[in-house]
Amino acid sequence: MMTDRKFAIVTTIAAVAALAAAGSVRAGGDKIMFPAEYAKGTVYLTLDRPENKQVREYYTSQAAIDAAKKGAPLPTGTVITVVQYAAQLDAQGNPAKDANGRFIKTNTIQGYTVMEKQAGWGSEYPESKRNGEWEYQVFRADKTPNTNANLDSCFNCHKPQFSNDFVYTYDKMKVAAR
Repeated sequence: MMTDRKFAIVTTIAAVAALAAAGSVRAGGDKIMFPAEYAKGTVYLTLDRPENKQVREYYTSQAAIDAAKKGAPLPTGTVITVVQYAAQLDAQGNPAKDANGRFIKTNTIQGYTVMEKQAGWGSEYPESKRNGEWEYQVFRADKTPNTNANLDSCFNCHKPQFSNDFVYTYDKMKVAAR
């Protein structure tokens, strides 16, 4: 009887530990609140995205741009916000272009992608997943989290950019700082 009780206790402890471990490696987008003041930052990059007929504007702080200009890691508290605008379409449904050949953006925001760096973030992830102290979140046009977004794909995609503080557009920040 004592053996059955010990087995039950050990089984319960193992189950709780497994659940805790599974929860600790989940992408933590819930740590990121919508960056309501993103537009007070600097637009350091605008991209035309033909695959989804969007114009994307990348915002961050001047402090992040200054750090990139020095080749330093981006400071704790850095938030990078990508605003996804619908491109104006021509009669054939293709993105309309301006005199410089760039897509013409509309005022229709289709969503936001945010990455944020805070001290201690990411420590719960295994090294194979961790992106320094960065977390990711995707927001709908109404600024609510997109719970269908696969945040693990953000970690996987940014992982190879470790030498640029996990930021694909790090070098674009250097150019914006000039």
